[in-house]
Amino acid sequence: MTPRFVITVAFVVIVAASPFAQTQPMPKGQMPDLGRPTRPGDVAPPLNFAEYFLGSWGFEWDVPEGPLGPSGRISGTTTYKKVDETSFVADTEATGPAGSFKIHEAIHYDRDQKILTRDITDSRGFKYRESAPVTGDAGGIYYVYLESSPFTYSGHTIRIKHNLRLLSPLNYRVAISVSDNAGPFINYGNPWWRKQ
Repeated sequence: MTPRFVITVAFVVIVAASPFAQTQPMPKGQMPDLGRPTRPGDVAPPLNFAEYFLGSWGFEWDVPEGPLGPSGRISGTTTYKKVDETSFVADTEATGPAGSFKIHEAIHYDRDQKILTRDITDSRGFKYRESAPVTGDAGGIYYVYLESSPFTYSGHTIRIKHNLRLLSPLNYRVAISVSDNAGPFINYGNPWWRKQ
């Protein structure tokens, strides 16, 4: 073998093993390509829940002290799976200042009516339901403003608001606020979920 042949083979092996050769195509946004800039009056298509959410998402969340526990950082993973065309589940495994916990969500999404409903069971000892319309804009950003039914936890009557902003195929942000014993809703953090 000639040195030139050995160098060529080594180069091909290195390039084939490089991250550039193994990259996957970027996920596509929900807004169709109109072939032109968006205009006033353009309407976002209904959210394709499965296309957007399925898979695992990592998150970190700084929480204040409140009726759900002590202040500190919560981090974990949420995994979304499809049950059928309108039903999904999401399972979260997280660790926070009070230890590890799990959250299970049974999700129903009516694409025609653009309504999202979540039944949430938290291993810390509470469950609740929340439902809201899913809206979007011509830029392909979707919004969901959920407010829970009241539930009792550690002697407190609690309500939670989740303001989901689905910003790109790779991340979404949730502004969370909590009401304790019918008091005002207080900011409970603004974590990002990032696709893994």
